Amino acid sequence: MSTITISSPAFKHNDHIPAKYTCDGADVSPPLLIANVPPAAKSLALIVDDPDAPAGTWVHWVLWNIDPKTTDLAENAVPSGAQQGLNDFRSHSYGGPCPPSGTHRYFFKLYALDSTLTLGANSTKAALEKAMKGHILAQTELIGLYKRK
Repeated sequence: MSTITISSPAFKHNDHIPAKYTCDGADVSPPLLIANVPPAAKSLALIVDDPDAPAGTWVHWVLWNIDPKTTDLAENAVPSGAQQGLNDFRSHSYGGPCPPSGTHRYFFKLYALDSTLTLGANSTKAALEKAMKGHILAQTELIGLYKRK
């Protein structure tokens, strides 16, 4: 049986994220590819965070109600119908890696859900995780690394 996957043509798993997708570049979201979504999925959700941040895990992107037929998220784009929550930059968008020191890991966590979610626009990662509880059919992650020059 196949399992859901997420990858990027811009960087490989556990490899460095190009500066273009960080605060040192254009600060746009990288292109992402999605495969093997379970047939029962009603929506997808994506959380991008950095567990190596000095003050604790830093949330870079919160996205839900992605159509389960989606096979790619284009660079610097949000799929039609998907909703973005509030990240730790206090923004409703992607905020790229910008570590204060050292190499940090950025987790692109993709979830296949058995329902769509009803969440407010200012919902955070915590609210999304609470709403997803009991609805996750499958999950996967892509890890990218970044160290400022």
